[in-house]
Amino acid sequence: MAGGHRLLLENARQVVLVCARGERFLTRDALRSLEVLEGASLVVGTDGFIKAIGPADAIQKQFSEETFEERIDCSGKCILPGLVDAHTHPVWAGERVHEFAMKLAGATYMDIHQAGGGINFTVERTRQASEEELYSSFQQRLGCMMRAGTTLVECKSGYGLSLETELKMLRVIERARRELDIGISATYCGAHSVPKGKTASEAADDIIKNHLPRLKELGRNGEIHVDNIDVFCEKGVFDLDSTRRILQSGKDIGLQINFHGDELHPMKAAELGVELGAQAISHLEEVSDEGIAAMASARCSAVLLPTTAYMLRLKQPRARKMLDEGVIVALGSDFNPNAYCFSMPMVMHLACVNMRMSMPEALAAATINAAYALGKSHTQGSLEVGKQGDLIIINSPR
Repeated sequence: MAGGHRLLLENARQVVLVCARGERFLTRDALRSLEVLEGASLVVGTDGFIKAIGPADAIQKQFSEETFEERIDCSGKCILPGLVDAHTHPVWAGERVHEFAMKLAGATYMDIHQAGGGINFTVERTRQASEEELYSSFQQRLGCMMRAGTTLVECKSGYGLSLETELKMLRVIERARRELDIGISATYCGAHSVPKGKTASEAADDIIKNHLPRLKELGRNGEIHVDNIDVFCEKGVFDLDSTRRILQSGKDIGLQINFHGDELHPMKAAELGVELGAQAISHLEEVSDEGIAAMASARCSAVLLPTTAYMLRLKQPRARKMLDEGVIVALGSDFNPNAYCFSMPMVMHLACVNMRMSMPEALAAATINAAYALGKSHTQGSLEVGKQGDLIIINSPR
């Protein structure tokens, strides 16, 4: 089709661009009034990128001679950027409903972890599952996320802990990246828990000497594409020293640092992340004031996970203080067997109610800022010409 286009979304009551001047993230005052067009249309090219956005009559004039594979009448409806889920653990076998009962009876996260439950329970089941079984359940979960409006999702390994099972998980993520209509940012999270029979230091040595060189080789051959490296930096899991060694080694082979920090205990993980040049740090329920200030000046994104604090009855991350100090705040669902949430709208709702974020702040945190946390805000996270045509239409005028 010479000069043809893939898609025309016409006559939307509202198009929420989020940003309009190529911003890579939004902080402070920029979060108060997101960019919105009234009575607008949008054109996506055959390459999947946005070609034009503007007043409906101007777009109609400009493209009156053009052909489109599809036209959608958006009268009375609102168009938004596709939502970005900046933190998930979606590849695993072995659900943990029985642990929810234990939590309700008063057991803490670490009680369950130390009794061989939690991550360890899922690791056993994931090791036993075939690649095909893992892919099948993963595909269904991604389908649920898409139906809830997610178009780009960060997906972690981390229920293998052995090189063999970690690679099995990463192959499953790679297959989905190639075959499914959803954007995926892949994260190697081999340091999710210390394997039985090893110390944190020995586990770190194994990752640095064996796992990472193998990932580098598979990346060079084009077999597996990994974007980020993650470590569960926590008391009783990986201490600051082991965390630093693993993250630095990941960075040395070209991975973005994007890790779990300051969740259950204040560990000074935020300060460590800034020192290492991390793109993003997740959780931060126990982050220090110094850590917040350091993240703001280093433009290191804070990925906040309101589902976790809600499920584990932890204190909420201090979103208001972070926002007031200029931290780039993003949101994620933390989808995993312990926090079973597919829906970024639900995450935004919890962020507003429990973390006292405003609606524009929550929307920016689930679009442009979440894309920034994944190093992808130049192509995703807002509706601007030249960006990917990842968008959702909601049956609501605003």
